[in-house]
Amino acid sequence: MNTPAHSTPTGFHEGELAVQRLAGVVDDAARLSGMVAPARLSVGPVRFLGDRTFAALTARDPAGTLWISPVTGPPGFLHATSPSILDVRTLPAEGDPLHHLPAPQPIGLIAVEFAARRRLRVNGRLSGTGRDGLRIEVEQVYGNCPQYIQGRRLHPTRADAPAAEPPRRSDTLTDGDLAFIRRADTLLIGTTHPTRGNDASHRGGPPGFVRVEDGRLWWPDYPGNNLFNTLGNLQADPTAALLFCDFATGRTLHLSGHAEVEWIRPGIPGDDGRTGRRVHFTPRHLVAGRLLPLRADTVAAAPGNPPLTDRTTDHA
Repeated sequence: MNTPAHSTPTGFHEGELAVQRLAGVVDDAARLSGMVAPARLSVGPVRFLGDRTFAALTARDPAGTLWISPVTGPPGFLHATSPSILDVRTLPAEGDPLHHLPAPQPIGLIAVEFAARRRLRVNGRLSGTGRDGLRIEVEQVYGNCPQYIQGRRLHPTRADAPAAEPPRRSDTLTDGDLAFIRRADTLLIGTTHPTRGNDASHRGGPPGFVRVEDGRLWWPDYPGNNLFNTLGNLQADPTAALLFCDFATGRTLHLSGHAEVEWIRPGIPGDDGRTGRRVHFTPRHLVAGRLLPLRADTVAAAPGNPPLTDRTTDHA
């Protein structure tokens, strides 16, 4: 499970710096630059990862298409074998676009504890794959704030649950897909950078925070840590992937396409976070199915969710 030797760049890349300048937060971001410096798996992250049952990873399929997919398992399925190696003791589900992901390649992983509103990102290199899981050579490890994470307690489905229908692969969103997106209060987003690799991140808000117009999606950017890892990647490379999960039914919707950041006048209708930023996403490929074997019976809205501020967009 070895991969060719390579160096890990340090500091913010050109895309992150460009977005930080446009947002006027260069000094604020610089004070937090240590968060994204090369890091190893210390005791705290190892314990957090070891207790998780849900994560999402960003990588490319054998055809080179970028996706972000859920990976789930009992506590311990995310296992650090050393300060620089994380073993994922499972694979994306059969039918998932990343079920047969090739190695070596860059990979991004985010582990989320919805009930406690905690999340941790791990970026590195996928150095090996097997029938039982994946091996990641860790380059970055850092936590994110609890903002906009909807509270859920996940539990596995019953062993006798009926088998799901095969996933649907398409290039076109159906009316059912659009309704699913409009109901969503959570999405996972995968982005990439030509030299820094892949990243997985979380976005959340009230149901309807992701708008659908003319087959494209957009959502307002909310205030955050000012690092702009996701938006910085999009500044450098528009390739992006989205994952929507219905935690009540196990339904999933994978989208792969392109995204761009639009800078608007702060506070106009639809600028829910009053940042003057929104992200537009154009889907190119999709996989729709029921690929999430976890469920949550209830949901508690994140206390900081901004209210929807536009009344012209259909959120039904």
